[in-house]
Amino acid sequence: MTPFMSSLFLIGPEIALTFAALALLVGGAVRGERAGSFINTISIAVLLFAAIWGLKSAGAAPAEAFGGALVLDRLALFAKTGILLSAALVLAIGTGFLKLEKIVKYEYAILVLLATLGMMVMVSANDLLSLYVGLELQSLSLYVLAAFNRSSLRASEAGLKYFVLGALSSGLLLYGISLVYGFVGTTRFEGIAEAAHMDASVGLVIGVVFVLSGLAFKISAVPFHMWTPDVYQGAPTPVTAFFASAPKFAAIALIARLLMGPFADMADQWQQVVVALSVLSMTVGYFGAIMQRNIKRLMAYSSIANMGYAMIALAAGSQRGLEALLFYMGLYLITTLGMFACILAMRQSEGMVENIDDLAGLSQSRPGLALSFSLLLFSIAGLPPLAGFFGKLYIFLAAVEGGLLWLAIYGAVLSVVGAFYYLRIVKIMWFDEPAPAFVSSSIVLPLTAGIAAFMMLPGALWLLPALERWSQAAASSLF
Repeated sequence: MTPFMSSLFLIGPEIALTFAALALLVGGAVRGERAGSFINTISIAVLLFAAIWGLKSAGAAPAEAFGGALVLDRLALFAKTGILLSAALVLAIGTGFLKLEKIVKYEYAILVLLATLGMMVMVSANDLLSLYVGLELQSLSLYVLAAFNRSSLRASEAGLKYFVLGALSSGLLLYGISLVYGFVGTTRFEGIAEAAHMDASVGLVIGVVFVLSGLAFKISAVPFHMWTPDVYQGAPTPVTAFFASAPKFAAIALIARLLMGPFADMADQWQQVVVALSVLSMTVGYFGAIMQRNIKRLMAYSSIANMGYAMIALAAGSQRGLEALLFYMGLYLITTLGMFACILAMRQSEGMVENIDDLAGLSQSRPGLALSFSLLLFSIAGLPPLAGFFGKLYIFLAAVEGGLLWLAIYGAVLSVVGAFYYLRIVKIMWFDEPAPAFVSSSIVLPLTAGIAAFMMLPGALWLLPALERWSQAAASSLF
């Protein structure tokens, strides 16, 4: 088999998504809006097929494609599997919402496919240029998705804000890439690692800081978080669920590959930046959430705070830290998608509601949904013995081993602040006077929420050893 054909075989899932998106785009253009539901179903099937195809390579030795521009190792496989499954679930839980809001359009699922394709290129990137191509493919699709509901002024505003600030972040990233190339003479990760090992010049350090700043925008790390609350609130709820899950997972995996790969020997320089981003994100995320009355804005600040915890693990700069990061992000994906399934079920007879106070008395009208939502909130708050507690515990242990005891203590203290506003929602659901009852929703939503909540239960802690093994295998790729 020629090197070119070998490369094509290695990126088979990406090729499947590419051809599926192009074929569905042609089919949608021919059939019009009538094809929306059909294309959505086919897209879910393609995403699941790509995930299964990728899993077939589990256990294989790491391989490079196209002369080293892309790499397929266990870290890429772990991230791609999470991204593909998250995208498929977002399409599944968002179908009913789009129909009820009368915004079923065939372009929606195709944009999700293209954004997912960009993420898959990102997490396999072994070159700064392939990294940028994947990042922009993802970003351009997300710009359109944010403003997908063209009849909504809030959605149009969200899309415009995200586009303008996204262009700024791309500029920061490109400037950083140009500095790294100027001082190293290559964009390949192996060449950058050799140069950083021999002599980390001041110019290279500045380039790394700019690259990290551009990528921090993608995970909503403070102070690059300004777009998050408005975009989360303005975008259609299924799009918000997508923003909060797969792109965050892809971006944090990419940052981990960069910092613990080509820039590993510069840990003393970039660790200070990551620690600052972590402290600011946890602080702003938690204290900003306290004042929110809109559930989607609250989820935005919660996401910011959770990325702060993820960066504690990154700051450790060790294999244990990377294992803790991947373990935590796996739990974050499950919990976040389960919580958004609950939010999508928040529909009264007059339409969708997003105010936290409208959850009052949910335990009386929808006790199963209230129980699932409560368990997911307890888990993401880190209350023992739910799975979310172990995610934060692993991160704190990795930080202590990395000499960052004070950062672990600060994160633990701020968890108390986070528990306050999560418990406030639980109190509203179980003890406040009932608000107008929610109408029945598609079985997919309560089922998704119930399964996600079950996975957080102590009785389902079989999930933790399996997720830990996968995280350890993925982290070993870089060490």
